[in-house]
Amino acid sequence: MQEINYLLIVVSAFAAIGSPGPATLAIAGASMSHGRYSGLLLASGVLTGSLLWSTAAAFGLAAILHTNVWAFELLRYCGAIYLLCLSFKSLRSVFSSSQPILPESLATTSKESYFKGLLIHLTNPKAVLFFGSLYSIGVPATAQPFELLSVIFAVGVVSACIFLGYAVVFSNGVARRVYLKSKGVFEGAFAVLFGAASYKLLTGEIGK
Repeated sequence: MQEINYLLIVVSAFAAIGSPGPATLAIAGASMSHGRYSGLLLASGVLTGSLLWSTAAAFGLAAILHTNVWAFELLRYCGAIYLLCLSFKSLRSVFSSSQPILPESLATTSKESYFKGLLIHLTNPKAVLFFGSLYSIGVPATAQPFELLSVIFAVGVVSACIFLGYAVVFSNGVARRVYLKSKGVFEGAFAVLFGAASYKLLTGEIGK
């Protein structure tokens, strides 16, 4: 392979990034419960994490991390613990009678939303594997730095469209009204899904 396969990279990025996972789940939950502003902030945090892993993979840092088993395992356990915390938080919300907090009424949720999204993606070891494989199959070993930057930009555009798009879609009036009427059901589902993702990280093989 002598040239960068942009088509393969973009199609693979759309398929992998757009598929349901902890990041998209968190964006949907934040958008429905706290509104579009909070959803976009959380999505921005996820996008930042995505760009960081993409850059790391492009310049070989992700491969180094993957070859150091102890570091990769540490990342895996940190990710599982964080997802478990999100599961407990959603479960606690099921039994709470309080209404969702609007970002306009509590400014501190802005920073919390952004860093929540960032932590979700930075502690996701599957993101390391995805970006590592993406650059290995779509980018030749002879690629120059500016070419790698162009791939990072392309993947970043895909990520931005998907993550920010999720925030916009799930923060619309219909989605929020449905959430408010069935808050317990949604939070219960979030608790189960976050818990399942945590369990899979702890017990499953990351490469599968």
